[in-house]
Amino acid sequence: MRILITNDDGITAPGLEVAEEIAAQVAGPDGEVWVVAPAFEQSGVGHCISYVRPMRVEQMGPRRFAVEGSPADCAMAGLLDIMKETPPDLVLSGVNRGHNVAEDTLYSGTIGGSMEAALHKFRTVAMSQYYGPGNNAEADPFEAARVHGPDILRKLINGATWEEDGRYGVFYNVNFPPVPAADVKGVKATAQGERGGSPFGLEPHVAPNGRRYLWIKHGMGNATCAPGTDAREASEGQITVTPLRADLTARDLISGLGEVLAK
Repeated sequence: MRILITNDDGITAPGLEVAEEIAAQVAGPDGEVWVVAPAFEQSGVGHCISYVRPMRVEQMGPRRFAVEGSPADCAMAGLLDIMKETPPDLVLSGVNRGHNVAEDTLYSGTIGGSMEAALHKFRTVAMSQYYGPGNNAEADPFEAARVHGPDILRKLINGATWEEDGRYGVFYNVNFPPVPAADVKGVKATAQGERGGSPFGLEPHVAPNGRRYLWIKHGMGNATCAPGTDAREASEGQITVTPLRADLTARDLISGLGEVLAK
């Protein structure tokens, strides 16, 4: 198996090393693991692409490339250029430092990298590791992802739905809870959560030179999400797996909207 990895934390991020370890186990001794990751951290860039400027690509080693661009840029660079002649069987995005659940999925560069791969009809999984009191002080905060990641990927590869006729490709958002591997309670298929308030807020600061700055900070916590959702279940010790696709249509409103427009 040939696996391509990208992320949004950058090519030097510790979570990328975890993703490489997971990918190596899944790919097997005869497989290949390729890395095409941002040269610098790209957290929070969502699904943006470098549409109005070129992206620089630099080879850092065998099957390892740094791209001056977003995770979606990296996915395109890997799929349409670097690996064009030898395309991957699977694209991984992550392992992100921190969770990507509920409204975070709309902002996440980790999700953006996987979404781009899905748009090109490749199998792809985004992986994120919660940080919290249960693992912040651990020697390996990524232990839950490192230990359980390979099994989750194998189950998705061998049994999950990936393609649906006439629709955007499905991709999967996996979040590992903020606990040591031994304390993981289980694995759940979940829906994307909704925290019920503003996902982010602003905190103003005045710098020593008198200039005013705004820091973005998280809004409401994951406990406000309903049971059965990614944010709630992962915060309570479950590995969550959420199927996603690049379709923002509010299908339940189309019929009523048609009636409004016909008046």
